Amino acid sequence: MNPTPIQMVGATLFTLAVVHTFSTKLFERLARQQPAHAGVWHLLGEVEVVFGFWAMVLIVLMFAVEGQQAAISYLDTRNFTEPMFVFAIMVVAASKPVLDLAGGITRRLARCLPLPDGWSFMLVTLTFVPLLGSFITEPAAMTLAALLLRERLFMARVSTRLKYATLGVLFANVSIGGTLTPFAAPPVLMVAGVWGWDMHFMALTFGWRAALAVVVNAVSLVLIFRRELLKVHALAAADQEAQAAPWAVSLVHTLFLIGVVVFAHHPALFMGLLLFFLGFTTAYARHQSPLILREGLLVAFFLSGLVVLGGVQQWWLEPLLLTMDHTSVFFGATALTAITDNAALTYLGSLVQGLSDEFKYALVAGAVTGGGLTIIANAPNPAGASILKIGFPDQSINAAGLLLAALAPTLVALLAFKLL
Repeated sequence: MNPTPIQMVGATLFTLAVVHTFSTKLFERLARQQPAHAGVWHLLGEVEVVFGFWAMVLIVLMFAVEGQQAAISYLDTRNFTEPMFVFAIMVVAASKPVLDLAGGITRRLARCLPLPDGWSFMLVTLTFVPLLGSFITEPAAMTLAALLLRERLFMARVSTRLKYATLGVLFANVSIGGTLTPFAAPPVLMVAGVWGWDMHFMALTFGWRAALAVVVNAVSLVLIFRRELLKVHALAAADQEAQAAPWAVSLVHTLFLIGVVVFAHHPALFMGLLLFFLGFTTAYARHQSPLILREGLLVAFFLSGLVVLGGVQQWWLEPLLLTMDHTSVFFGATALTAITDNAALTYLGSLVQGLSDEFKYALVAGAVTGGGLTIIANAPNPAGASILKIGFPDQSINAAGLLLAALAPTLVALLAFKLL
């Protein structure tokens, strides 16, 4: 390894950004202690701002060290399709007609289970919706599940322990739940075309293992918190139906959602659809609730920062991966995913020629297994965190709390992919 000065700076800034994500509570505390500068501290205390802030520092240093042309050229070679897509899918999937439809399906499935409301709701939301992510994409599944959980659980009077446990299971299940198909999970998408992984291969190799782990995680959570979940009651179906949008409006929203998903790799198309969607919601404002534009932009900013900072990490990540055999790469990818986006790991793997089938499986399985450990581990996680943080003290999710909560469901996924 012979890193350039800017690559060394990039690795240092990436490390600082990771530490920053675990330190957001400190900035919130500073905001209370120093009200004169509370705005700056609140800004730095936003998890979604972290990587964007340090990416800005990197670009400023690039301008100073390598010149304007080099900095602009570097930005021009980055691929920002994923941040743009996550923004578009969050806004459309979180619209009221889509949520009404998702909530109705969830309630109907929950009623089919001969269990108390709280138990059946949690089981369906933490199994069906994450697995649905294999078809509507993981960011869409995360947005739908998070909004359903926010209204029913995170705004209710339940313990913070239950909220963190639910967050850990949700993040872990969404990360592995998108592996039934080759196009829904970002780390799978990075390699599926290069390695020739189709629907049949994904279902037989990853899908059934992921589905089993998703169910085990959800059932375990319900069993552990069964008494507290009895307090979670179903929303009144009559009220929901009275407020539901007309079927034609719901159909149009659903078509927009499908269009964004189908053209997920073509920014000009899905951003064009988003603009038409914004016009439609304005024309039929009486059937809408406020769109989550702010939350979507923050998440896109976070992921864009990760793209910028991640682009100068290849010099140490790729050699590190290549020193491992297929067993160590599985555990190594699971651990590395906690400090870098899992799609970045698999993308680096796709660039290497001559990898064995065992190594390929281990790399992707490890990447999706660790996708729930931190907010930066998987692209949809910032979307879920942005929606659900309102239910936590100071409207802030403690990174260490999330890590601890995600360890058990991550272990279940690890055992499923490694032993089965």
